[in-house]
Amino acid sequence: MTTNKRVETFIDDDSERFSDIEHKMLDLEQDISEWREERTREFLRVTPRPQQRSQQQHKARQSGGRTADRAQELIDRGRRTARPRRPRRGRTMVLGSAAGLAVLVIGALIVFRPGPSWPASVATVQSQITTACQNPDVPSEPGQVNFACGQDTRQVLWVFALLTSNDNPAYADAKTGRKGLEPITPAQGGQIAWSLNLHHPYNPLSPADSLAVAARAINNIIGGATVTATNGGLTVEPGLESKPENCARYTGSAAVVSRAGYPSRCATPVTSPEGQAALVADVYQQWMPGASAVAAQDASVLFANAGNPGDAQVQAILATLPKPGRS
Repeated sequence: MTTNKRVETFIDDDSERFSDIEHKMLDLEQDISEWREERTREFLRVTPRPQQRSQQQHKARQSGGRTADRAQELIDRGRRTARPRRPRRGRTMVLGSAAGLAVLVIGALIVFRPGPSWPASVATVQSQITTACQNPDVPSEPGQVNFACGQDTRQVLWVFALLTSNDNPAYADAKTGRKGLEPITPAQGGQIAWSLNLHHPYNPLSPADSLAVAARAINNIIGGATVTATNGGLTVEPGLESKPENCARYTGSAAVVSRAGYPSRCATPVTSPEGQAALVADVYQQWMPGASAVAAQDASVLFANAGNPGDAQVQAILATLPKPGRS
């Protein structure tokens, strides 16, 4: 608005200066005309010789005619300065509209300018996670830990898939034999699929199956599981939350809850962003054999910034992702 006022003030000042110049020019013309008339009258009062009188009378008639013509022109046409000025209000509206349009254009360019984002495949995997998490058997048994499909933590699935297969459901690693989105060998996947009560043989190349198996595996790593041993007895396998020192890192309290036949668990839920990020890093190192501490930290960073793909660390990690379908 300040710029518009300055422009309007400049235009108005310029118009007033031009108008003053016009007035001065017309006044000067009027003075010259009156001076000519006065000189003519003085000249006529002098008695000249006949020849001179004839010439002077002729000149006087010419001068008087020009003066009369000028007077008649002013009467007929009026002074040029008498023309009405452009309304300032209309000029202000035009300038204001132009400035407003410029602001809208600049704002639209800023708003609709594409910014950093996750790979397009992430949205596809997210929809597949929704399907996989509808399986009621994905929580750990018997502790019912369900970090992998929790509404606020399920991004752990697409983060791990992004890091280990670049979200490619047809991923195949010739060295380890694993296939699909997640780092689960076919043998491991088959065992977990049995506990998920899948309605058909486990297919690691099916995104929904692969993600459901991954969710159950993550939950078992965190909450532990009770499994049937070869002799038919039950064996309790501890999870990350079975250790007091881990609970201190995840929750701020080393207290654990123990029950017969159940793996021990942290007495306090893991809810803080820092605690969840530490838990994700530990899960990644246990789940991805041979994963380095740097890779585990990358998983933690992506998890913590699931809603902020423009983060500088996120962009640096995305630039190092493996090519789809390659180990």
